[in-house]
Amino acid sequence: MFGSTVRGTAVAAVVLAGFAVSCDADPAASASAPGAAASAASASASASAVPGPSGSGPAAPAASGGPDALPGAAPEKVRDAFAGLQATLNDACTPAECAHFLGRVHDELHGLDAAMKADPKGPGHFPEPIALIAKLDAELAGDRSFENLKKHQTLLISTRDKINTWMQGHPDDYR
Repeated sequence: MFGSTVRGTAVAAVVLAGFAVSCDADPAASASAPGAAASAASASASASAVPGPSGSGPAAPAASGGPDALPGAAPEKVRDAFAGLQATLNDACTPAECAHFLGRVHDELHGLDAAMKADPKGPGHFPEPIALIAKLDAELAGDRSFENLKKHQTLLISTRDKINTWMQGHPDDYR
């Protein structure tokens, strides 16, 4: 039908990329350029690339329910937010990735905080983790800059570790 398997595969990939991109694209922009789907697909693929050792690349995604969550978006379930926080346990503040790591720990803590506060059991069910995050926030004084996170790195990481320990003692809340 297409004359060659390679050409058919390429056409199918472009069509599928167009459908995938069209879910997030502005309808007016899609109609303005016939090749927009293909260029948007390649831009999307390059934007989601993992940063290399140089530290360049996109910023860490915000945890759901965190400070950058969409207004009106439901917070994650506690178990999902806790899984995100646990995913930071094997990471460290290496010279190339320290800003990303500290920002991610901060975002995961706040995603978990939002999930706990929105949980049907109520925020009173999670008093210690919520209090630990409130103490961290008081020390950070609203400054999420790398310099301030680095300055408070010990408190940030100990908050994560204390919450991890607390949650391990409450397995019904995350399984």
